[in-house]
Amino acid sequence: MVPDIHPSVPDGGWGWMVVLAGFMQTALVFGVIRSFGVFFVEFVAYFGETSSAVSWVISAGVAILQFASPMGSALSSRYGARPVVMAAGSLASLGLLLASFSTSLTHLYLSIGLVAGLGWALVFTPSMAAVAHYFEKRRTLATGLAVSGAGVSSLAFSPIFQYLVGLYGWQGALLLLSGMSLNLLAAGALLRPLVSEGDQSTSEKSTNSHWLGTLASLFALELLHHGPFMRYVLVFVLVDTGYFVPYAHLVAHAREVGCDEYEAAFIMSAAAVADMFGRVFAGWLADSRVFGRLVHSLTLWTILTGFSLTLLPLGHSFSSLMPLGIGYGVFAGALVPLQFASLVEIVGTGYLLGAIGLMHMLESVGALLGTPLSGWLRDMTGNYTVSFITSGVFLLAGALVLFTLPNYFSCSKPLETRTRRAMQPQGQETFALTRITDQKRDLFQAEKETC
Repeated sequence: MVPDIHPSVPDGGWGWMVVLAGFMQTALVFGVIRSFGVFFVEFVAYFGETSSAVSWVISAGVAILQFASPMGSALSSRYGARPVVMAAGSLASLGLLLASFSTSLTHLYLSIGLVAGLGWALVFTPSMAAVAHYFEKRRTLATGLAVSGAGVSSLAFSPIFQYLVGLYGWQGALLLLSGMSLNLLAAGALLRPLVSEGDQSTSEKSTNSHWLGTLASLFALELLHHGPFMRYVLVFVLVDTGYFVPYAHLVAHAREVGCDEYEAAFIMSAAAVADMFGRVFAGWLADSRVFGRLVHSLTLWTILTGFSLTLLPLGHSFSSLMPLGIGYGVFAGALVPLQFASLVEIVGTGYLLGAIGLMHMLESVGALLGTPLSGWLRDMTGNYTVSFITSGVFLLAGALVLFTLPNYFSCSKPLETRTRRAMQPQGQETFALTRITDQKRDLFQAEKETC
């Protein structure tokens, strides 16, 4: 398909359809992940394994989602976001289909952790980058609306999954979930390529790219030597170590303190509503520049999310756990759109697609270790108190790292990277090695100017 060509960022138009696509994709990726606590309880009972062992199922899926994100960036740069996301939707559906036939935890590790996780990875990165390229003035709000799909779906998915598990067992529920995931193909079809005027002539000169230049262009490897970006990644390694713990263990914690299965699922649904509100509100607030810079808003929400995690053990009944879950939902939701919008202040829009992929890959260490660590602490202590407190401490540590970013205490917006590497249409070759060298020089010059 011939891409749209615009003289500048459209800040609307078909961009709202791209936001809708992002909304559907986050609903069917992160909404499923966040509602997997219902299946967690069933897996523990069915396989007779420890909480720590079962925690690796969803933890592996999240880790693969993040670790394989550079592959999503690279394939989208080469073939375009639309075919990549549609193929990825099929892969995610296949993984959940295979999981419904599992007879051991190993099967779940492979089907959900590897196959579905890889499909989720190839869906998420291209869609978030597409939203960022279609918007500039309202970028944070658009990103907030796109990622709010996770909150809306979590509201519905937790009780629906509980109902389906009660009616068909976890195997039948996963089979139906596999069919639902095929809607990712429809969402991917909405991702129309966008190219700014003047980008085509530049990229058409690159038909004889050196393979090293191709590799560097596809994966944005020069960012690995970019100090602010690597510190930003460290922030989210720490954040992810604690961030996903409630999605796997809050339902189990609620059951342990006396809530029945539907009350526990309703707590997650209420947190999902709060999460949806937090994402949209944080996007609107950030675009209004109340706090000056996006990274300042990000710091605020990270600190509040960390504190809300440490307070979850205070909930010892349905009535006390509900407001704590809602508070966590608001703050955790607000953090998400700021993670991607603030990245533009670090590397600029030209490197955004590659930066999202690399960031997700490197922060997968935190996602991989966080939930199993929480499960292990629960097995050692007999409850989730230490698990939630430890998770909150990881987020607070991430907030401290944000203070080390260049020019953090300045209220003025830092100079954005001067490079402008547009999303490439289907069939377009990657940049030549000499062009990558020029981009790298501009990137590091921009870093010096912000210091």
